[in-house]
Amino acid sequence: MTTPTSTAPAPDATSVTEAQEAVGRSPGQLMWLRFRRDRTGVISAIIVIFYFLVAILAPVISAVYGKDPYTLYGQDIPGLLNDFGYPVAPNGGISSEFWFGLEPNLGRDVFTQLIYGVRTSLIIAVAATLLITTIGVVVGIVAGYAGGKTDYFVGRLIDLTLSFPSTLFILAFIPVLDSLVVGAAEEPPVWYRGISLTILLTAFGWAGLARLLRGQVLSMREREFIEAAKVTGASPVRIVFKELLPNLWTPILIQSTLLLPAMVTAEAALSFLGAGLGERVPDWGRMFLRATQVYQNDITYLIFPGVALLIFVVAFNLLGDSVRDAFDPKIKR
Repeated sequence: MTTPTSTAPAPDATSVTEAQEAVGRSPGQLMWLRFRRDRTGVISAIIVIFYFLVAILAPVISAVYGKDPYTLYGQDIPGLLNDFGYPVAPNGGISSEFWFGLEPNLGRDVFTQLIYGVRTSLIIAVAATLLITTIGVVVGIVAGYAGGKTDYFVGRLIDLTLSFPSTLFILAFIPVLDSLVVGAAEEPPVWYRGISLTILLTAFGWAGLARLLRGQVLSMREREFIEAAKVTGASPVRIVFKELLPNLWTPILIQSTLLLPAMVTAEAALSFLGAGLGERVPDWGRMFLRATQVYQNDITYLIFPGVALLIFVVAFNLLGDSVRDAFDPKIKR
């Protein structure tokens, strides 16, 4: 008589190793372990950290480099620009003295404009992302947990906010706010324009996260662990902070990592359309605007902000995908 052979597949060596390493580890440690194994996520994280370091150390880099983004080198130093305002040297004036060349017409240094432009975009984008995340978390949890009329009115407010074309309305509101606060004849200060941009980006950006979290809370508030907390006499505040919020960190973190590059591109787009911080402030959007005016004679000036913005957005989006996969191991690429 023949002995029956088992047809069960042999366990994969990788899955066995992962199971062994998972023993005795916290959820955070398991997430970090999965993230480290994702080469795309690690490379993207390195690129994102590099951008943040450049933004933080922009004054130091500028001092070591010996140039700043405000001086009109092409007009102050003879021989750098021709009679039409374009760099005399090839490739947009790239040389050992000006690494990325000179800005046409004004003659400002492109390299320092680029690194200070990172600083400008990230300051506004990080501030708007933090405010959007805070408001979205509060509104979403309150609407989902309270239910009833509160959920109805908050839901309608979210629908109304999402129905607005945000870029168009921000472009319309900026001149109105400038005339009311500063005056129509005066140029608004940089700090005021930065605050107004951050507030407007926040006002039109919180609804998406709030709707997502509202749906998550609606699905969780009837589950057993919430009912058990209510039976034990836990207050609504304790239920929110001890039961609901810990289960919402994953979508909050993932949405935040995807929201930041969206805010960077939104700030650049508004600056390109004339609603940025002004001509005096280095900004990627303003560089794109100038590049569209001179690209036929100096295509090099368009390349640097375009490549820098493309790399940043792609890296941050890939980082967001890797963070999502690390939090939820059931998701397969």
